[in-house]
Amino acid sequence: MNDQDQSKLVPAMFGAYVFNDAVMRERLSRNVYKALQATIREGKPLDASLADILASAMKDWATERGATHYCHWFQPMTGVTAEKHDSFISPTPDGAVIMEFSGRELSQGEPDASSFPSGGLRATFEARGYTAWDSTSPVFIKKDGENTTLFIPSFFCSYHGHALDKKTPLLRSMDALNTQALRVLRGLGHTATRKVMATLGAEQEYFLIDRCFMDGRTDLLFTGRTLFGAPAPKGQEMEDHYFGSLHERVASFMNEVNQQLWLLGVTAKTQHNEVAPGQYEIAPIFEVLNVGVDHNQLVMETLQKVARRHDFVCLLHEKPFAGVNGSGKHNNWSIATDDGINLLAPGDTPHDNLQFLVFLFAVVRAVDRYADLLRAAVAHAGNDHRLGANEAPPAIVSVFLGEQLTDIFEQIQRGGVKSSKGKATLQLGVSTLPPLPKDSTDRNRTSPFAFTGNKFEFRMPGSAQSLSGPNFVLNTIVAESLREIADELEAPSAEVLTRRIEKLLHAYAREHHRVIFNGDGYTAAWKKEAARRGLPNLASTVEALAQMMAPKNVELFVRHGVFSEAEYHARYEILVENYAKTIMIEAKTAVYMVHRQILPAVVAAAGEQARTVSALQAFGTPTAASELLTALLDGSNALGAGLEQLEAAMARARAAEEAVARAKVCQEDVLPAMLRLRQTADALEARLGSSQWPLPTYAEMLFQR
Repeated sequence: MNDQDQSKLVPAMFGAYVFNDAVMRERLSRNVYKALQATIREGKPLDASLADILASAMKDWATERGATHYCHWFQPMTGVTAEKHDSFISPTPDGAVIMEFSGRELSQGEPDASSFPSGGLRATFEARGYTAWDSTSPVFIKKDGENTTLFIPSFFCSYHGHALDKKTPLLRSMDALNTQALRVLRGLGHTATRKVMATLGAEQEYFLIDRCFMDGRTDLLFTGRTLFGAPAPKGQEMEDHYFGSLHERVASFMNEVNQQLWLLGVTAKTQHNEVAPGQYEIAPIFEVLNVGVDHNQLVMETLQKVARRHDFVCLLHEKPFAGVNGSGKHNNWSIATDDGINLLAPGDTPHDNLQFLVFLFAVVRAVDRYADLLRAAVAHAGNDHRLGANEAPPAIVSVFLGEQLTDIFEQIQRGGVKSSKGKATLQLGVSTLPPLPKDSTDRNRTSPFAFTGNKFEFRMPGSAQSLSGPNFVLNTIVAESLREIADELEAPSAEVLTRRIEKLLHAYAREHHRVIFNGDGYTAAWKKEAARRGLPNLASTVEALAQMMAPKNVELFVRHGVFSEAEYHARYEILVENYAKTIMIEAKTAVYMVHRQILPAVVAAAGEQARTVSALQAFGTPTAASELLTALLDGSNALGAGLEQLEAAMARARAAEEAVARAKVCQEDVLPAMLRLRQTADALEARLGSSQWPLPTYAEMLFQR
């Protein structure tokens, strides 16, 4: 492909595996096409009588491309996607088969609901659950080896209609945001807009290691992160990997990733080396939120699948290697209308762009009032290793607005806004270079929630997590702010509209100025200042998830129809239980590795060293050799003691009857015991010869290609 004309090949390739708008126009009658578009663009219910026509068209299109099966592709609370494949074949009376696909099969599937996390909504013996087509996300085909399947993006619910997945609350939150945003726009006098939607651009960070190292790393296999590993002689201190030239193997891998994603209609746009050695990033172009979430799941899956074909392993854990940068997922979120308006675009004079200011202040108010929920939305065991480190924002949620918008915010806080700071140019001092236009604000990589031109960048989500959770929280809290604004705009008043809005924004600026912070979020001074301002600092998953059950947070989701109380409580139980299970799997893996790999290697090395010391004694006192023997013997004893401490902590966690209590023991006892065991093992790794240590090292995994 590289020697051919890409200007023709890439456009022809893009979306070739997607039942997209062009395919619909070609294969559907005008009436059926218009009805489906009304469902996709306006949220109107799809006429059931059209389902058979759609199903037949999809089946014909898919089978022409080699598909033999279809599946409802959904996102249960496991954190990964799920799929159950059914073939198109249907028997005929003469003993043959035909290829059929009905509207009922398109619209609804029935996987086993009892085998997925339900938080108590389903008993084990109550197996029935349903998947249903999300018609707003495009159907596509996917090739896995020799198998080709029609994938139907779906949501997943129990027999009684309870949400058991990550997509259902996301779609509900999008409806809530649309409802309240339209109310505000109507209150501002805008009548042309029919739909408001959130948009998403999801930057994805990941690591690549050579596949040959995976066999020796039980920790990576079972947990996704290294539980042991001494630092390499070189890390990222030279800052030479970030945006560096691509290794040929990595570039070839990226090329295939792009091609596979383009076929699936994913607008993979940016690729580059990230800060840590062995770390990379891929980013798409903005798209409608639920499609963007689906596409991010495909990005993660494609990265891992293609990596194997290039003899790599793709690591998506937030902190696969200690001592170097972890991986996140930058959630670029904005709000757009169906008539082409970005509601978070400031324009050239944002101080007099009333519509923009209303929506900007709605977001700021939402973040300040529900900072605890935003923190909980990104809380899981993997992200605890990353947040607050030198590559990720702190656990304290604040908003970065930049110089221009902060100045406007402060003017409004003082009682009136009169001007916007204008854009400047950069003079580079080189005669052949023209002046460069300078953005109205810099970026702040330490900010958890930063305004970046016409969107907010939520930098806290972890690299392995689904973006459904962070975004249904973001949608819902902003919908709540917009609901309050709409109530004010719709209330009878003798004041002119502009004056009413000015008073409202003034009140919001005074109430929420504490959450605006444009400085360095990594400093100890900011932690003290944040505490003085009353901003929550929820450092751990256990602390953060506890905030979910605050009455104001439960009421929020129930009010906007995103969750019922039962669904919300179940979600909390699942997340807490998932945290405890993750830590316990890591602890069991650590015990397994020390018993079966590390301790035997240390004992064997000590025995070998003892023989060396004995042989050298004929020539005098072998000081260095004796010191090494003592270190190995002390280390093996320390490993034994560390194992006892860790196993005792694990026993205490197992004895805890409630999920919350078990999670607290995991955080307070199991994790520290794991860390102490690791410190002992890592110190021993630094003393053993390369042939004696049983695990692939950081130096090998991070630097060998």
